[in-house]
Amino acid sequence: MIVVTTDSIHNMRIVRTLGLVRGTSVRGRHLGKDIIASMRNAVGGEITEYTKILSETREQALDRMVEEAETLGANAIIVIRFSSSEIATNAAEVLAYGTAVVVEDATPPA
Repeated sequence: MIVVTTDSIHNMRIVRTLGLVRGTSVRGRHLGKDIIASMRNAVGGEITEYTKILSETREQALDRMVEEAETLGANAIIVIRFSSSEIATNAAEVLAYGTAVVVEDATPPA
């Protein structure tokens, strides 16, 4: 599966547009990690516990979007974007979305 943020793929031709696909993941904070993160926040710097949680959440949302595209018969997703929001006091949602398409090689034969 080709996944890009652009509206085209170099040397590929879009032959069919299948529509919007999306994947979402909601994660809550872990109490133990939250305590460590609070201590890091007090002294400054990157809060690696939150960075890891959000990274895992983005990957899961991306995987779910790809799964949806595959069920439609897509071999690529173009114009992908991420969005995030706080859903509750201790929970965040990450949404991945894009356009599922079927592409084929557009390189002229040599």
